[in-house]
Amino acid sequence: MIQPAPNDQPHVMKTYGRLPIALTHGQGCRAWDTEGREYLDALGGIAVNTLGHAHPRLVAALQDQVAKLIHTSNYVHIPLQQELAARLCELSGMSNAFFCNSGLEANEAALKIARKFGHDRGNTEPEIMVFERAFHGRSLATLSATANPKIHAGFGPLVGGFVRVPLNDLAAVEKALHEHPRITAIFLETIQGEGGVNPARVEFLQGLRELCDRHDKLLMLDEVQCGIGRTGKWFAHQWAGVVPDVMPLAKGLGSGVPIGAVVCGPRAATVLQPGNHGTTFGGNPLAMRAGVETLRIMTEDGLLAHAESVGAQMKAELERELGAVPGVKDIRGQGLMLGVELDRPCGALLAHACEAGLLISVTADSVIRLVPPLVMTHEEAHEVVARLAPLVRAFLQATDAPPAAAPAPSSAHTSADTSAPAKATA
Repeated sequence: MIQPAPNDQPHVMKTYGRLPIALTHGQGCRAWDTEGREYLDALGGIAVNTLGHAHPRLVAALQDQVAKLIHTSNYVHIPLQQELAARLCELSGMSNAFFCNSGLEANEAALKIARKFGHDRGNTEPEIMVFERAFHGRSLATLSATANPKIHAGFGPLVGGFVRVPLNDLAAVEKALHEHPRITAIFLETIQGEGGVNPARVEFLQGLRELCDRHDKLLMLDEVQCGIGRTGKWFAHQWAGVVPDVMPLAKGLGSGVPIGAVVCGPRAATVLQPGNHGTTFGGNPLAMRAGVETLRIMTEDGLLAHAESVGAQMKAELERELGAVPGVKDIRGQGLMLGVELDRPCGALLAHACEAGLLISVTADSVIRLVPPLVMTHEEAHEVVARLAPLVRAFLQATDAPPAAAPAPSSAHTSADTSAPAKATA
């Protein structure tokens, strides 16, 4: 049995509730801890390790780059930036890209683009539409765009200028646009990650695109977690046949090397000019090489079709094993971004899964999130379900279901009352 670890990191801030293990190395979708225990990785560093652990072609490319040039500054040209930007534009049908270090930074850049887009049109107090259950980061601006009151606590006053509406409710979006004429952009995750693996419906995304075109608003789709092939297409919104004006990326783009990007279409491509935005580390040669090689390997190995196939198998097996179990509310998601929603908080399952040699996540208190490396095999996906399903059944049998609660009314609200709890969406 895994024992709680003593506090052997007294100089590290306690900003995480950590499992009592430390991983030393990995291979593919397997990782090992300091005691030699093996784990099947269904978390992928939270949707980061696209190519799994120690992928031989990525390792060789990064070793080659480290021996040449790790970092310069953006005072000089970095050819790998152009190579990666060109590939992202080719895959997305968009125009150009800005590189940074994380999803938070990519989302922060998107928010700045939205505000300046408004200012450039004479709107001196631009607002941005965001959604219930959204998560966009933990800086003050992205925190304010996020819907979770738990992570707002202690950091007020929040940044103003956000109007929040329910996901997948086009009527609420139209109403908010009418009531808030200063809205310059609509900003959402194509599939909400931290909010509980909640997909935006195809018809909703198509409706948003039409509304943004009609009213001269930017459609900004946060693909930080669901992008880079995770759903079986390069970007999750491509299932709806739409193209956004702004698309933040990060996580899986560098297969573990910190990287972020904001990709822009024609209407947003020239909003930021020299002096408007910048970064010290963003776009450095090492991160760019990681991005270039990740996309190359994904293409060569057919990982989009693979992720779609393995994800469909895993979802079908989860539905077969857990779909009829009392306490399981929903099994949803696409490709290798799946969520199993229970009717009660289930954070304890992280430790139970760890004991069983399985790495998972619990988000939104009651949703088991599975975002493994895209190299996961069909056999490994079967193994994930074989380990997870008995844990879920045992957990539900050992814990009490919560009392039924009356549904909360839904209405659009501005950032002045962003502490209001988010309403559950379909």
